[in-house]
Amino acid sequence: MTEPGSPPDRRVRLAGKTISLIVAHAPWAWPLISRPVSRFFDSAARGWDSRTGSGSSERLAAIATAVLEVDRSPERILDIGCGTGSATIFLAREFPRARVRGVDISPAMIQEARHKIGLDPEARIAFREGDASSLPFPDAGFDLVAQNNMPVFFSEIARVLRPGGYVVIASSLGRDTPFSTPESVISRKFKRLGVNTTATGDAGRGTYYIGRKGPGRE
Repeated sequence: MTEPGSPPDRRVRLAGKTISLIVAHAPWAWPLISRPVSRFFDSAARGWDSRTGSGSSERLAAIATAVLEVDRSPERILDIGCGTGSATIFLAREFPRARVRGVDISPAMIQEARHKIGLDPEARIAFREGDASSLPFPDAGFDLVAQNNMPVFFSEIARVLRPGGYVVIASSLGRDTPFSTPESVISRKFKRLGVNTTATGDAGRGTYYIGRKGPGRE
C-alpha cells in the first residue's frame, strides 16, 4: 500500500507533466483534455486528503515558505486548482484579514472543500467550480494569486492579478510533482505578461516561484 504523501507513480507523473507542458506551450489544446482531467479528479475526490496527505505540513511547505516573502498583506486571494481546499484554508489562516477564493475544475473536489469550512457568516472563504483557463473572476480582482501542484495558465493569472500583486506557483514534491512546470518556463512566460520574478526557492521536498505584476498592466 502506498504511504500517504508518497510520490505518485511514474505513469501519473508523466501524464501530469505532459498536461502541464501542453498548457504552457499550447493552451489552445486544453479544451481537448479538460473533461478527462475533470473526470479524473471527480473520481479521486473522496479520500483524496488521506491518500495524498494534501493538508500536511510537508505538502504545504513550499507554498507556506513562499507567502512569507510576499511583502504586503493581501486583501483578496485566489487559490487556483484548490482541490479539497487545504491550501486555500492555509492561506486564509496566514492572512486573517483577506477574503480568499478557491476555484477548481472538479465539482466533486469543490464539494469536499466546502465541507471543510462549515458555517462562515462573513463569507471570508468561498469555493467555486471553474476552469483555470477561463477564470470566473473580473480583471485585476486579486492581489495574491496562488496555486499548488497545478499547470500554469499564464494569461489568466496575469489578467486577474492587480498591478503590484503577487503570484505564487508551488510544487509540493519538486520534480516529482505531476502537475509542475519548469521554473525557466514560468519565469519566461510571466515576463512577457509583465509579471517579473522576485524569488524562487526550495522548501522541504518542494519548490516555489514568486512573481510580481508591474504597474500599469491590466
